[in-house]
Amino acid sequence: MGQHKLTVVGEPVIRPTASQLEWLARGLEQPGGKLPLFDRWGQRVNEQTVRACITHGWAEPWFTNPLKPDWLVCRLTEGGRTLVTTS
Repeated sequence: MGQHKLTVVGEPVIRPTASQLEWLARGLEQPGGKLPLFDRWGQRVNEQTVRACITHGWAEPWFTNPLKPDWLVCRLTEGGRTLVTTS
């Protein structure tokens, strides 16, 4: 399942997938907009979901975890916050 694209006057508008939107929404409840590393069932959030949200500007890398440097710790951007609250 890929990104959903709508065209508005020749400009594509990218819509998040359901899993992206769910992940981003969880950042609304966390201090600083921290996005979870794990889903509600304890499974690691798909890296493609994380990277797609970063690419679209909805999330941004926050800091490096010294114990797990391969884990991408992110937070919600203002654009991501707006997307979640208006969807």
